[in-house]
Amino acid sequence: MNAPPFSPPPFPDSGNAVRSANAIREGVLAEVRKAVVGQDEPLELMLCGLVAGGHILLEGVPGVAKTLMAKALSRSVGADFKRIQFTPDLMPADILGTSVFDLKSQAFVLARGPIFTDLLLADEINRAPAKTQSALLEAMQERAVSLEGKNLQLSPMFTVFATQNPVESEGTYPLPEAQLDRFLLKIDVGYPAPEEEDAILDSVHRGFDSGDLARAGVNAAVTKDGLLQARAALSAVNVEQPVLSYIRKLVAATRGSPNIRLGAGPRAGVHLLLASKALAALRGRDFVTPDDVRFLVGPVLRHRLLLSPDAELDGATPAEVLREVVQGVEVPR
Repeated sequence: MNAPPFSPPPFPDSGNAVRSANAIREGVLAEVRKAVVGQDEPLELMLCGLVAGGHILLEGVPGVAKTLMAKALSRSVGADFKRIQFTPDLMPADILGTSVFDLKSQAFVLARGPIFTDLLLADEINRAPAKTQSALLEAMQERAVSLEGKNLQLSPMFTVFATQNPVESEGTYPLPEAQLDRFLLKIDVGYPAPEEEDAILDSVHRGFDSGDLARAGVNAAVTKDGLLQARAALSAVNVEQPVLSYIRKLVAATRGSPNIRLGAGPRAGVHLLLASKALAALRGRDFVTPDDVRFLVGPVLRHRLLLSPDAELDGATPAEVLREVVQGVEVPR
C-alpha cells in the first residue's frame, strides 16, 4: 500500500491545535467569499483536502467558478499559485521544465517548470495526452521531480487542483482509474442557486473582476507555516475504534456490491481517514464522528468505483450506487 499523503508530526496540545485549525477555516472562507458567491460545500471540501495534504479533482461545467475558487483559496492561504491550461499538444517538459542553453554563461541551465509552486491548477487535465498526465501525476505521488538526472523536491505544501468538464468528451483523454485513485477528493461543482446567481450578476454590475482578486479585497488569512501547522493538528484528532472500523467497512462494502465491478482499495480508506480528521479539526473538534465520515464518503470514494455492466445499462451513477452501499453499513453509536 502507498504511503498516506503526508506524515504529520506530533502535536501535543490538541486543544490549541484544533482551535488553530478552526480559526483558519473561518478566516480563509471569509476571505474567499469576498470573490466567490455560494459554493460553500465545495470550498469547505477544497480546504479540507488542502489541510489533509491531498490533491483535489474539481468536476463541473464551464463557468461555475472552479478556477476562481482555486485562485482565491491560494491567495487566502498566502501560497504561491500557478496555472497550467492542459491542451492536446502539452508536453511533460512544459510542466516539469527542461535544460536551456544560456548564452551568457555558455552552459546549459535548468529552467524549472510551473510545477515548482505551492498550489498548482491543472485546468482541464483530461485534455492532455497520457504521457503528460503521467508526468504530473507522478509528481503528485512522490512530491518530487526527476529532471536532467536530478531529484528535485517540491514545496511541502504542493497541492494540485485539477479540473475537468463532465459533459465534453471530444478531444479529451480520460484519466485511468489508477490515476484517479491518487486524488484525495473529487468535488462536484454545480450551478449556483437562483439568489446566488443574482448576487453574481449584481457584483459584476458593480465592477467585480475575477482576474483582480486584490481589488476584491481577498487577503491572506493564514501564512504557509500556519497551514502546515494545521496539517500537524491532524495528529491531535482522535478516532475511536468503532469509527475506524466504520471506515474500513464502508470501503470494503464497495468491493462486495453486485453493482460495482471495481471497488475502492486500501488507499481509499487511508484517504477517508485523513480527510475525516481534517474536517473534524477545521470544524473545531479533536475527534472524528460518523457524520464526518458520511459527509466525505462520496467525494473520497465515488471516483474510485467502476460500475458493473448491468448497473451501467440501468443508467445508475457511481453516486447513486455508493449511496445504497453506505445505507447498508451500520453506523456506530
